[in-house]
Order: sequence, then structure tokens, then C-alpha cells
Amino acid sequence: MWLFTTYGFYSAVCARRGRGAHGQPVDPDRLMIRARVREHLESLRQRFPDVLGGCEIRESAGSDYAFRFFVEKAVWAQILAKLAEETDYDNFKDAVARHDGQAWDQYSLALHDVWSVMYRLQERLGE
Repeated sequence: MWLFTTYGFYSAVCARRGRGAHGQPVDPDRLMIRARVREHLESLRQRFPDVLGGCEIRESAGSDYAFRFFVEKAVWAQILAKLAEETDYDNFKDAVARHDGQAWDQYSLALHDVWSVMYRLQERLGE
């Protein structure tokens, strides 16, 4: 699952059992939350310190998502529900643009790129 939020961009996938090596079966109850920008995981952890405060952000240099932490699926479901409940904006990209800092400026620009790509999909499908 890809998730774009005002706290950052995340890829949530099932964690693998054991030491997490490729080829190991997935653990359907445990997720790996990945990010390309460390500040995104830190921002989410800061927003939800009661359930994410103890999650260690691991760095995996050379992987497609450099930063990650692990969490139980039930915890992630609670976070998603809270994110939905706190939505209080009518323009997502503008809400993200309110953050300060270079990482947030770059995230905002990337969101415009994503918007453009998905708009082209809509146009190609004629809907």
C-alpha cells in the first residue's frame, strides 16, 4: 500500500518472517512501513508516540526505500483510522506545503509530479 499523508509518503507491506530475507514467507500480522525520507518516518512517529515511539527506524542503504520500521498490522490500522479522522483540509497538496524545510519542499514538488502522472492516467482512460 502506498500512502501519501501530510506527515509523509509511506509504503506499507507485510514483513517477512524470520530474519526478513527474500524468499521467506510473509507475516500477515506484521507490517514493514518504508519511506524514502527519514523525516517522514520521524514525523509519523512524533505524531503517534504512544504506538510508534518505540519503533526503531532502520536504515537500509542501497535499497529502494532507505528507511523503515516494523509494526503490528492492528496498530497500523489504528493509525490509518486516526489519519482519516484528523483530515481537516480541502486541498492535500496545499496542506503539505505548509510544512517548513527542504525535505518538505521536495515532498510537495513530488506530490505535484504524482498528481500530474495520475491526471494523465485519467485523461488516457477518458474518464
